[in-house]
Amino acid sequence: MTAPGYHVLGIGNALVDVIAHAEEDFLLAHGMRKGGMALVDEARSAALYETMGPATEISGGSAANTLVGVASLGAPAAFIGKVKADGLGRVFTHDIRAAGVNFDTPAAADGPATGRSLILVTPDGERTMNTYLGAAQNLRPDDVPAGLVSECAITYLEGYLWDPDDAKAAFLKAATLAHQAGRLVALSLSDAFCVDRFRGEFLDLIRSRTVDLTFANEAEVKSLYQTADFDSAVAGLRADAALGIVTRSEKGCLIVSREETHAVPAARIERFVDATGAGDRFAAGFLFGLARGLDLPIAGGIGALCAAEIIQHLGARPACSLRTLAEQSGYAL
Repeated sequence: MTAPGYHVLGIGNALVDVIAHAEEDFLLAHGMRKGGMALVDEARSAALYETMGPATEISGGSAANTLVGVASLGAPAAFIGKVKADGLGRVFTHDIRAAGVNFDTPAAADGPATGRSLILVTPDGERTMNTYLGAAQNLRPDDVPAGLVSECAITYLEGYLWDPDDAKAAFLKAATLAHQAGRLVALSLSDAFCVDRFRGEFLDLIRSRTVDLTFANEAEVKSLYQTADFDSAVAGLRADAALGIVTRSEKGCLIVSREETHAVPAARIERFVDATGAGDRFAAGFLFGLARGLDLPIAGGIGALCAAEIIQHLGARPACSLRTLAEQSGYAL
């Protein structure tokens, strides 16, 4: 096995995040489930955009946000995702490259517009997403270059990508190529609603070892095992997954396998502003640590530190160099 050229390759929905503050009454008036992610069509996306308050627009998408975090930690990172050759597509491409992430997926010349996620942040910092996938759902297997996957120590796949059939095929192609090259494959369950739709398929991916690492939060792991009891859900993940990482907000995270369990505390924060991207940024820190060969609790600690940085400001991009932050916090990178 050759040394990897990239620490992490992310494959996911290439979206532009549109982030605005909103009261809970706004969510109720528009039939939204607080804290969840709903897929919407272009008409619904346009109607919500018109009624939202002032917004910040920045390139996003779950896996893309994770890769920006990996790059901010100083590691080589790459991303595969589909945009259209339109205004938002050009914004996405420029933004992710400017963040230090390799992005060379050809833009679509026709078809749906570049996707966007309308993210409403309530006063308690919780985020509710309405996502129009647009061009992102047209990612296909031929968008996944075999050479690139084999160059990456870890291929990271977002559960949101499991909706369109072609994107699902691209996902499975990447996992096969990674394992053929002796690399690792990681999966984020992404959202409890996503787990509700694809529970059986996600469990098969985990149990068949199509994925080597599984990221989930408390709601997602409970949904995966259809239980309200957290300990029962973790026991299920421990039995099924090669390695499971469960984030628990202010309670930190659990890293579980059949052989061992590590409880990693959350990093301290000064103020809680916006939960958008916290799980994505935790994954960035953890994957960075794992690709660097660091012990699992240390990787979890870096993940917690990265998540703490992101929840203290609006939006899912780092407000400082995560590498500098980690070094100042005592991590030897």
